Amino acid sequence: QVQPVESGGGLVQAGGSLTLSCIASGRIVSIDVMGWYRQAPGKQRESVALSYLSGDTTYADSVKGRFTVSRDNAKNAVYLQMNSLKPEDTAIYYCNEHTFVPDRDYWGQGIQVTVSS
Repeated sequence: QVQPVESGGGLVQAGGSLTLSCIASGRIVSIDVMGWYRQAPGKQRESVALSYLSGDTTYADSVKGRFTVSRDNAKNAVYLQMNSLKPEDTAIYYCNEHTFVPDRDYWGQGIQVTVSS
């Protein structure tokens, strides 16, 4: 069983930066997609940034040019560098690791990011 664990959240002023980290413990498997989702109060969980084993990455339009996702396959780790943070980035951020075979998702417990204006 793979269990992702997030770290690096907190409170930051608008315009500041934070880096989130997620390292998966447990049985190590080849993770096809590693990335980050977020959920703000009263809103649905949304995809923020995804990193594919192929090297491709995808970003939500709202974070393009500000956030960068990266991964370390040897450590089963994924990172999210967040720059030029805005109050609307405030949310609980969840690490997600997904395998295609079997079709399975592994979620972290979530970590709070708060951006003050």
